[in-house]
Amino acid sequence: MAKLSQSLKSWGSDDFRKTLKYELEALGNTELPLNQATTQGGLADDSNISVLVNGITDDHEKIRVEIGIFFNEIVAGCNCADEPSVNNTYCELRLIINKKTADSHFSLYP
Repeated sequence: MAKLSQSLKSWGSDDFRKTLKYELEALGNTELPLNQATTQGGLADDSNISVLVNGITDDHEKIRVEIGIFFNEIVAGCNCADEPSVNNTYCELRLIINKKTADSHFSLYP
């Protein structure tokens, strides 16, 4: 579970989207479920992630964010001589940030 402390600190300010984007792009595969979002059976390459904040809602306990992520998917070649290919991939995630702890939960958006 990721802690998005800087994003929580900036909640309510004009910098929230920028701070959230920065923190999410720094997380990589260890926290983001990008391997579950691959489309060709490959592995997500987290060296070039770009995040879009598509929507934000708020309640008393949680910040709910819909995000889009562009990343590269590495697909292995079909035999020994083939080089792996790199494909541009996009997915959408729902993010919930706990306002008290900054703990965050991600789920794939269908």
